[in-house]
Amino acid sequence: MIQRELGTSGLKVPVICVGGNVYGWTLPEADSIRQLDAAVEAGLNFIDTADMYSRWVPGHTGGESETIIGKWFAKSGKRKEVILATKVGLEMGEGKKGLKPAYIRQAVEDSLRRLQTDYIDLYQSHRDDPETPLEETLGAFDALIKEGKVRHVGASNYSGARLTEALETSKKNGFASYVSLQPHYNLVERREFESDLLPVVEKYRLGVIPYFALAAGFLTGKYRGKEDAAKAKRGMLVEKYLNDWGFGVVRALEEIAKAQKSTPSRVALAWLIAQSGVTAPIASATDAEHLTDLVEATKLKLDAATIDKLNAVSAPQTLAKA
Repeated sequence: MIQRELGTSGLKVPVICVGGNVYGWTLPEADSIRQLDAAVEAGLNFIDTADMYSRWVPGHTGGESETIIGKWFAKSGKRKEVILATKVGLEMGEGKKGLKPAYIRQAVEDSLRRLQTDYIDLYQSHRDDPETPLEETLGAFDALIKEGKVRHVGASNYSGARLTEALETSKKNGFASYVSLQPHYNLVERREFESDLLPVVEKYRLGVIPYFALAAGFLTGKYRGKEDAAKAKRGMLVEKYLNDWGFGVVRALEEIAKAQKSTPSRVALAWLIAQSGVTAPIASATDAEHLTDLVEATKLKLDAATIDKLNAVSAPQTLAKA
């Protein structure tokens, strides 16, 4: 399995990160545990989750994904084989949100308990908290690293300006610095990352682990119209792509997949793996076939002409005209 270094962290990670957002949501607990076994066996030992997964499901309170992963650690004994990433900051109940030091301290203890581990490899700010001074947030993360509860910290959903400010704040105060960024980036979501964030991650040598690598399933080709979206649990997330431009991207993926004897999912992930700055796209799987796509995507090499074709059909300015 091909590995890359996650920014300046020293962590060697596979070029695909398994998304844990589906655990306990669209993938039941028993199936999630089987998938975790299969993923690690296949060399995909980088797992990303968050404390609030899957709070949006009726009857859930958050922590469901972490709890399942924790049960798997206890059952399998594979904690040391896994690079574990989780996140803090989104709402977990009244008064439980943001990046204030006291809440970070409470949240990390809750995550460690659910995950049944005494350390987190990559602890990420799920979203910028403009109401809390960066010095306070980064100071709290620095303390957790010194205590050994967290190995490295990363950012998610930051603007380029705020990410730069956070990195300079760490440098100024001698705090541990963000080593990675988790942005929304894929073939149909290019503009923000490429124009605003890529210059920052390249300047500061951050690792990049994009989420929604398959655009909530749109890039797999399974959505052919609004009726398909209406039937899916995540259908509302793909509605903005259901137009001539979006379907043009999918057609190109299908043409390339046919020529490569591959699948649109693998081609979309291989394109993302090949992009400047990207360390490991995050993609979730809900069955064995999906997991196979993740594994095989790490082996698929796209030539320059193919990448140019995908770049052209998915160009951000095309989206603006759609």
